[in-house]
Amino acid sequence: MADLKSTFLNVYSVLKAELLHDPAFEFSDDARQWVDRMLDYNVPGGKLNRGLSVIDSYRLLKEGHELNDDEIFLASALGWCIEWLQAYFLVLDDIMDNSHTRRGQPCWFRVPKVGIIAANDGVLLRNHIPRILKKHFRGKPYYVDLLDLFNEVEFQTASGQMIDLITTLEGEKDLSKYTLTLHRRIVQYKTAYYSFYLPVACALLMAGENLDNHVDVKNILVEMGTYFQVQDDYLDCYGDPETIGKIGTDIEDFKCSWLVAKALELSNEQQKKVLYDNYGNANPENVAKVKALYNELNLQGAFEEYESGSYVTLVTSIEAHPSKAVQAVLKSFLAKIYKRKK
Repeated sequence: MADLKSTFLNVYSVLKAELLHDPAFEFSDDARQWVDRMLDYNVPGGKLNRGLSVIDSYRLLKEGHELNDDEIFLASALGWCIEWLQAYFLVLDDIMDNSHTRRGQPCWFRVPKVGIIAANDGVLLRNHIPRILKKHFRGKPYYVDLLDLFNEVEFQTASGQMIDLITTLEGEKDLSKYTLTLHRRIVQYKTAYYSFYLPVACALLMAGENLDNHVDVKNILVEMGTYFQVQDDYLDCYGDPETIGKIGTDIEDFKCSWLVAKALELSNEQQKKVLYDNYGNANPENVAKVKALYNELNLQGAFEEYESGSYVTLVTSIEAHPSKAVQAVLKSFLAKIYKRKK
């Protein structure tokens, strides 16, 4: 695995060098240095799970076939396109949310001399994806499908972000909007498509598959992405900050989290009033009242029930798939996230 990661990081260096010498633009030294630093700051810093999943998935789809260097390079390049997409979303997300830190360092727009130039950097990151695809995949029979896939998923993610943003408008805090149905819609579009479906869809296209024949795979992965986000919401409140690497602030931020939607569903009028009076307030006393209510409603138990139910549903759907190779891909994804602590 460590070996795979170093190979993957080597591909990043190749792609970066190509982008810094893209013939479509005459770079000055300043421009090249800016893009070089911007890429290193924003693209390779995360866990790289999405990108590495393309290689894992492709390998499982080609069971019994040893991948050659060219296949590993191409699968890695697609993995990096997803990491580039993620970087683009995060750079702009942080500006929208007025966030302070990302991956343990200041958000890009908070770096001295960057500021709102970060908005244009986000646009550049987005534009690097078709440059990479054109250079390495233009001759492939699935090239148009790849472009189409990235465009579709970007549209779905941006639309999910929009629902999230308009739901949590400052000054219009309205908890009555928060339902499990709304939560599911936000998560499905904002997270599940690009984090779960996209890596597997890239691997399927590389393996010569037609995505129209794999709607069931998409549905299972969107379901998995939803489960992953519910876990995230749960860990935001109940996870160990040492383990997850951050202190959760969903309550303070008035987030449409699974916990608050579930709490609203389970609450009587008096309990609802506690939520309405305290949710979305950064004062530690208000936060403590919300957490106390979560405990009173036994949301930990509700989450455990949701988790085991989701797991059974997912395993049943996966095992119903006719292809053993596709089953292996989906099971490896599920194994990575089931009962995770961070």
